[in-house]
Amino acid sequence: MKSLPTTASLTLLCASLFSASVLAADVTPNAIMKFESLDKPVISALGNTFAVEVAPDRGDSHGLVKKLDADKSFSVSGASKPQVSRDGRFVAFKLDTPLFEYEKASDKARKKFKSGLVLLDTQTGNETRYERVESFAFNQAGTHLAVWYEADEAKSKDKDKDKATESDEPNVDKYDKGRTLVIIALANNSSETFEQVTAYHFDKRGAYAVVAKNDVSAKMHQILLHKLADNSSSVIQGYIGQQIGAVSVSEDGQYVAYTYGAVADAPYGREYRLALYDLGKQTLQKTPTSDDWTLNRYTELNFSDDSQRLFFGRVPQVSQQLSLPKVSSQADLFDETVITGQRQLRVWHGDDPRIKPNEIKQYNKELKRTYLAVLHLNSRQVVQLADLEVPDVEVQQQQRFVLASSDVPYLKMITWAGFYRDYYLIDINTGRKIPFLVQQPSGEKPTLSPNERFVAYYQQGDIYLYQIAQDTRVKLTKNFKTPFADEDHDYPSTAPSYGFGPWLEDGSAILAYDKYDIWQFNTDSFNAFRITASQGRKLQIQFRVTGLAEHKDKATWVSNDQNLLLHGYNEKSKGDGFYQAQVGVSGVKTLMEGDYKLKSLVRAEESDKFLFSKERYDLYPDLYSAKLDAPQKALRQTDLDAQKRGLNWGNAELVHWTNGDGKPLDGVLIKPTNYKAGERYPVLVYFYRFMSDRLHAFPQMKLNHRPNFAWYADNGYAIFLPDIRFEVGYPGATSVQALTSGVQKLIDMGIADADAVGIQGHSWGGYQTAFAVTQTHIFKAAVTGAPVSNMTSAYSGIRHGSGLARQFQYETGQSRIGESLFSAPQKYIENSPIFYVERIQTPMMIMFGDKDDAVPWEQGIELYLAMRRAGKDVVFLQYEDEPHHLKKYPNKVDYSLRMMDYFDHYLKGKPAPSWLTQGEAYTEYNKED
Repeated sequence: MKSLPTTASLTLLCASLFSASVLAADVTPNAIMKFESLDKPVISALGNTFAVEVAPDRGDSHGLVKKLDADKSFSVSGASKPQVSRDGRFVAFKLDTPLFEYEKASDKARKKFKSGLVLLDTQTGNETRYERVESFAFNQAGTHLAVWYEADEAKSKDKDKDKATESDEPNVDKYDKGRTLVIIALANNSSETFEQVTAYHFDKRGAYAVVAKNDVSAKMHQILLHKLADNSSSVIQGYIGQQIGAVSVSEDGQYVAYTYGAVADAPYGREYRLALYDLGKQTLQKTPTSDDWTLNRYTELNFSDDSQRLFFGRVPQVSQQLSLPKVSSQADLFDETVITGQRQLRVWHGDDPRIKPNEIKQYNKELKRTYLAVLHLNSRQVVQLADLEVPDVEVQQQQRFVLASSDVPYLKMITWAGFYRDYYLIDINTGRKIPFLVQQPSGEKPTLSPNERFVAYYQQGDIYLYQIAQDTRVKLTKNFKTPFADEDHDYPSTAPSYGFGPWLEDGSAILAYDKYDIWQFNTDSFNAFRITASQGRKLQIQFRVTGLAEHKDKATWVSNDQNLLLHGYNEKSKGDGFYQAQVGVSGVKTLMEGDYKLKSLVRAEESDKFLFSKERYDLYPDLYSAKLDAPQKALRQTDLDAQKRGLNWGNAELVHWTNGDGKPLDGVLIKPTNYKAGERYPVLVYFYRFMSDRLHAFPQMKLNHRPNFAWYADNGYAIFLPDIRFEVGYPGATSVQALTSGVQKLIDMGIADADAVGIQGHSWGGYQTAFAVTQTHIFKAAVTGAPVSNMTSAYSGIRHGSGLARQFQYETGQSRIGESLFSAPQKYIENSPIFYVERIQTPMMIMFGDKDDAVPWEQGIELYLAMRRAGKDVVFLQYEDEPHHLKKYPNKVDYSLRMMDYFDHYLKGKPAPSWLTQGEAYTEYNKED
């Protein structure tokens, strides 16, 4: 296939980066640090402008903006996280503190750094920069920009002054503290400034902004209505001693809703009331109250698109902040109530719904949880939708029903069985809950039809249709030979589905996926056919719908004869393609396909334009713009591949082999730079589970916990990425079988030096690495990051990031044992590296962050101590205050350099660095403020 055309006068905005020094032939850590990548692309709703962040692995990012309907492009220094106005004329970026300024500053000074904003006018090229901006946003109509500044820092008081002379200003809670808000009219650059703002809201039509002004010092609390057309503002309601909370305005411009509560009450204990102001009548409307439900500071307000309903959150009671008792008298020193009131205790009960660490992690989330209610504006009736038993409700603009779910009955069993939910339909008008799906795996979410007549869901390998009015369900896949359960599922749990596509907008059908094809299921006849005409399974291409416009709080539906853009992944070639199909018609048209990877990135909401990337191992994933029906005619919009073209680069190819059981396996072989046929090379094996789909993936140009493929290839290594297929109960043994047979394939091909094969893995790959070297001596060096080494002790450990127990990972999840420790202890022992350390002949380097939030870092200590006791060649890298994946850049670089040194020594015979031969003594450093 011919390469995609480029824009006639494409500006290579990265040209300044590519000086002679950067275009050095070798891939080095320094070149990796400076290598730029594209991140967070956005496109205007009209599809005429896009913006993207361009960021090196280390250093300052810049913003790239291109007009797709004109030959214009812009580079904005120091910019990140772009937003684009609806018409594409304006682009706003976050401005970050330059890295050099940040790095040279003291810790104290760093805390004072604040981000800013830069606004680019793509018509004139003018930039306007704003300092100390906390947040910014265009309104949906794209006519105005809201700039919300950081709150003023509290002025320090003279400690020597008498308390009586201190300021009489009240102490304002951070939650109640207002900030300066500026609303800018983009057409003429006029603006309106509002002080002491705690909340604001734009309507979707672009008519209004409603602003909550809370000046506690002046005892002035106001709701202001800002008319965007003429940039004028008016106070529609004012209070003394009542703090304004959330605000919103209906889409038809008739109502303003807000919450308010007594200033005298501390924010965490303040009860709020709901107010509804009729803009036409200019009066407050009475809203119902409840003895059972109230509002708090976390209540949000959202009008429906048709302005008929107001959704808001309520709570049974407002949480009060507890405080420890204080000793205020001599007697308190001996008061048991006061003394024990200061205890530091957490009680773990066997019947607790959540174990304590998970309860603690969920505490703030639960504190902020509200339970959805709806106010019907015509009848003024409030209906409570969510409650303590069914807390989670999803609103997608339907008018009769909402989908709701509850994990409450299954909180305790998360510990060993994973995540489940019960699903309900709730009648918006009455609040009646209709249970229709019990103990459903949380990942298998049902979907409600646009006409609210049906719910489609997957269960136990089949697709069902629940008919709401009839309260009946139909198995749509009855007597189907085609499986809809994951055909590659190798976990000790029920196989999941491949998911649903969109509904037809009239609810007459829904699209669903098997492994390869897309099916259209009719909701009246219950008949089904393949939109992709079985071409997917025949050609082993996995088709999926892509390129649909996404809207916040709205489901994505398609029309009855709509042309669909499909993404296809060829399981044989590992290449991608874009294809076209039509709703209601069986057949697929090829638009483009080849030996590359395609990613649909972002679609314009009101246009048929979209952005996608195209990549290979030797082709950077630059951005392309196209119409949905003609991606083969796309225009290339960036050229970051220019960075790679001056560097030494290897190439990737697909390798096939069979394991000891005769099962076919695939893997990716990345050959060294300047590879010569007939020569053997040191090999680095990197893996996790399925890796062959990375054949055409451009290597990640970063320094982190993974080996950088381009660097290793340029340093004379072949890199091997094998697929691993597991057997339940025997994850370790089946991993070793795949690894050893794959390495033997490379040896037989004449690629691998049998005496110079290394292995590296992290997390689940780290476990497999540690286990593999206890079972085979084919590897001459091993680096294992964050491995589980002892399943018997890890089984009842804690995932510190979530506070969840680890038991479910072994019984039903990634570790694939399939039984509890006490019902199958031998399997846990058989799959644990620590019980076989005496067999190890491979030198091993273990890496852990001592704040690992996924795998207890004590697992690394267990492995290190066992190998040390057995007299094995082992070194342990403990990175302080680091989680599961290294976050601090110095640690990322250090680990990357040590990893290369390690493999260079054991696989290439280079001299060992002193830290490897002698270790490093503990040292403390002076840390200046």
